[in-house]
Amino acid sequence: MIKITNAVKQQADKIARYIMLAMNHECCKNFAGSTHTLGDFHNMMTRLVAREDSQYSYKNTLVALDEDSENVIGICVSYDGADLHRLRKAFIEEAIKEFGIDYSGIDDETEKGELYIDSLAVDERYRNMGIASALLKATCEKADSLKIPSAGLLVDCGNPKAELLYRKLGFKYLNDTAWGGHKMKHLQKTNH
Repeated sequence: MIKITNAVKQQADKIARYIMLAMNHECCKNFAGSTHTLGDFHNMMTRLVAREDSQYSYKNTLVALDEDSENVIGICVSYDGADLHRLRKAFIEEAIKEFGIDYSGIDDETEKGELYIDSLAVDERYRNMGIASALLKATCEKADSLKIPSAGLLVDCGNPKAELLYRKLGFKYLNDTAWGGHKMKHLQKTNH
């Protein structure tokens, strides 16, 4: 059995690994720059997850736990799009400190009126078991409870399998965009 629950700070290391999986390692290496490693990026992400004022905060994360072992086997990070600039400050500060790179000019990936699903990942050993769907459904319920009219996400145009899952769950195409050098589609699900 799988349990979906709010994350706790002690899970920061594992959550950071799943966020990196969601971003893909090529994107992580790009953010870290040519003189830093994936390990350096993981260290930074772990600090960001442990913070309360970060878009990647454990406070913004739902985790899927294997009920037998209490192991984190999946994550969904989401936050109010209206808070993007405030929450992104932590990433900008940490990237300058860790890599000497200023990301303050990065494009916005969300906006007010949307609970933005920033990162979704499931351990490969547990895929095709409905865990991503359960995390997404719980996140849409979170949007409803926060009185945010919709939940939205970006899906890489090169990932049709993920797009199919999102569309099955009621997400609809909003527009084309780009993020991290990749062509993306912005999908959104309006709450009823």
